[in-house]
Amino acid sequence: MLKPDKRDEILRAAIKLIAEYGFHGAPMAMIAVRAGVGAGTIYRYFENKDVLINELYRELEDKIRKYILSGYSTERPIRERFVHLNTKLFRFFIEFPLHFRYLEQFHNSPYGAAYRRDKILGESDEKDVFMRLFEDGLAQQVMKDLPILILFCLSFGPLITSMRDHILGFISLDDIMIERITEACWDGVKR
Repeated sequence: MLKPDKRDEILRAAIKLIAEYGFHGAPMAMIAVRAGVGAGTIYRYFENKDVLINELYRELEDKIRKYILSGYSTERPIRERFVHLNTKLFRFFIEFPLHFRYLEQFHNSPYGAAYRRDKILGESDEKDVFMRLFEDGLAQQVMKDLPILILFCLSFGPLITSMRDHILGFISLDDIMIERITEACWDGVKR
C-alpha cells in the first residue's frame, strides 16, 4: 500500500519547482528527485504531468477557498463581502508566496485558459464565490454595469500585480497598503 505522505511530498516538490522553473522547466524526474521518491513512484499517484498540474491546482484552489470563506457571509453588504474576499486573498498569498507563483504559472498557461473558459465564462455549472458576488453586485446595482470578466480584471488585476511586486521585493504589502489597494479596487467596480 502507498503512503499518503509521499503524494504530499510530490505535490510540495512540484509547487516549488514549477513556481521556480515553470511547467516545462520542472520535468517529472526532477520533481521525483526533489520529493525523494523514485521516478516510477510519481506515476503511481499521478498518471502524467498534466494530471499532476491539474490536481495541484485543484488542491490549491480548495485551500484558498477555505481560507477566504472563513468569516465570510453572503448576508453582508456587497462592499463588505468584496473587501473581505480581496483582503483575505492578499493575506493568503503573503503567507503562501509559492502558491501565488504557481497559480500565476497556471493561469498564464493553456491550463489556466481552459479553467477561465469553464469557470469565468460560465461553461461550468459550478459558480465560485467571486462569480456570485459579482452577479449579486450587478443585480443590486452597486457595481458598474460591465461584463463579469471585466469586473474580475478590475478587482483582481491590481491585486495580482501588487502581489507579484511584493514577492519580488519592489513594494511591501502591510495592512495599510492592502486596505488602500482593496479600496482602490472597490472604487474601480462600484457604481
